[in-house]
Amino acid sequence: MICKHFGTCGSCGLYEKSYAQQLEYKQEKASALLAPFYSGSPEVFDSPDSHYRARAEFRIWHEGERCDYAMGNIEKNGAVTIEECPKVIEPIQKRMWRLLERINASSGVLKNRLFAVEFLATTTDECLITMLYHRKLDEAWREEARILEQELGARILGRSRKQKMVLSEEFVTEELQIDGKPFRYVQYESGFTQPNPAVNVKMIEWAIRQAKKVGQGDFLESYCGLGNFTLPLSHYFERVLATEISKRSIQAALQNCALNHIENITFARLASEEMTEALQGKREFNRLQGIDLKSYDFSTVLVDPPRAGLDEGTIALISGIEHIIYISCNPETLARDLETLTQTHEVIEAAIYDQFPHTDHVESGVFLKKK
Repeated sequence: MICKHFGTCGSCGLYEKSYAQQLEYKQEKASALLAPFYSGSPEVFDSPDSHYRARAEFRIWHEGERCDYAMGNIEKNGAVTIEECPKVIEPIQKRMWRLLERINASSGVLKNRLFAVEFLATTTDECLITMLYHRKLDEAWREEARILEQELGARILGRSRKQKMVLSEEFVTEELQIDGKPFRYVQYESGFTQPNPAVNVKMIEWAIRQAKKVGQGDFLESYCGLGNFTLPLSHYFERVLATEISKRSIQAALQNCALNHIENITFARLASEEMTEALQGKREFNRLQGIDLKSYDFSTVLVDPPRAGLDEGTIALISGIEHIIYISCNPETLARDLETLTQTHEVIEAAIYDQFPHTDHVESGVFLKKK
């Protein structure tokens, strides 16, 4: 990928390395952290070099009557206006500059106190645009935004403090081919989604390969989000219990389950710590009414925690399950958690996923089996 803003925009920090060099650097970084627990070389899943990001946020920089997109600068002490962003996928690329032209050509209703724009798009060309303001939105804004929706072929949503104005829908529906099967995912504006669709598919298919090695029993998942892993992996187990603390994510997960005609998944709105307390019988939750936890026989667990990694209680819980699939957005906390998990399990497979090319960030996964 070539971008005129390399060296000034802080979004991409590895611009001096070729993409092959970036992958080598990330593999060495992850391998060093995994070396005490895994003697092999992690499998590497690359990304498209450009047009890979399906979710993006840009500040709006006001200079007189003109608005421009802006990003934090590379020194992390200010902002830089941008004229291109080749990392976003085509459905965003073809709309974001037309949107900016329309904002600048407007009478002021669209640009007045606009401070950021967020894009959420799919590989099937759906796009949701959220415009964020430091003022209350009114009917004049709604009327202009409706015209803009038609011009851009997108869904537009306005936000300001304690206000959300939805013009049509507040979600897009992604369709991915995963392990030879189509899966559809409703993705909401405020919910978490994997930012790189191509790498996301590779990540799920790697997890499926591990699940196929088990091929029996029940499946437990913590931090399930909108069902990104849950839906495809459900085909390889008898029953699935998946937990997530976000109400919006649980809502999306239930919709996605129905959308894909999957009937063996039960979703519960629980934090990881609460899931641990419930399964260990330490605490009862009204949110689990009608769910017989004792009837599950978990052969496999998948965890995909935030950057902080797993809490001690969750580690203790999953240490009693035969197979563990651990997807990590932070190799440092993964290595920390493996110090405990490898007391009871051994790492059978490891992988790294390049969700964020041209940055230092690397995601990783390990498959563990009880010793």
